[in-house]
Amino acid sequence: MVNKRKRIVLKLGSTTLTRGTKLISRGKLEDIARQINQLKKENEIVIVTSGAIAAAKHYIELHRGNPVAVKQALAAIGQPVLMRFYQEVFNDYDLKIGQCLLTYRDFENDLSQSNTLATINTLLDNGYIPVINENDTIATDEIKFGDNDKLGALTAVLLKADLLILASDIDGLYDADPRQDPKARLIHTVKDLSEIEHLQNGGLSSLGTGGIKSKIEAARICRAHGIEMWIVNGGKDNFAVNALEGKITYTGFPV
Repeated sequence: MVNKRKRIVLKLGSTTLTRGTKLISRGKLEDIARQINQLKKENEIVIVTSGAIAAAKHYIELHRGNPVAVKQALAAIGQPVLMRFYQEVFNDYDLKIGQCLLTYRDFENDLSQSNTLATINTLLDNGYIPVINENDTIATDEIKFGDNDKLGALTAVLLKADLLILASDIDGLYDADPRQDPKARLIHTVKDLSEIEHLQNGGLSSLGTGGIKSKIEAARICRAHGIEMWIVNGGKDNFAVNALEGKITYTGFPV
């Protein structure tokens, strides 16, 4: 009997891809490529990425237009740049990629869901790594708030994934802000989401654009569909592999 490969959705936020700077880090993309090469032997990996706006800022700043429209324009400029970064780095590691741009409407329409699922499954069947981003030129939800956390959760549900890994910029959820409270403790496992909802009113903005609120929303979506979710520190080298091997701490949301 052939063991079924585990399907993992890896959501990479801007803070992970930029290593906390304003620009995409080639070194971090190399770290991610090395991990995927290791993981793809026993797993199917799907990437949900942010970073189009950061990619645009390698070359240009826009100042004319309202703030959201400027970000949409930057996303339009930066999306092909971001994919070029992925392609250049992943090619060095013999990884092939395919781009999928989605909006929330694609998850609400049966035909769109069916077509999206068929495309992603075909990419996986042919040895390609799907790289998914929100189509920020026509949708603004993730630009304003969320950094693709919800998109990662919806993608995991659509693909019937086994695990969603949200790469953040700290080790996971804490019971207080670790930057201000030296006694703050990492929450290793969240079994009851109601017990952490009060944290989304705090100042843990270091969890990315959406902070804790978008992480909790993603966890709620995953749990409703029997998908495990982890919040892992994407700033660490080899973060996904080490988390899967139990070598680093993170916050887990078991089903």
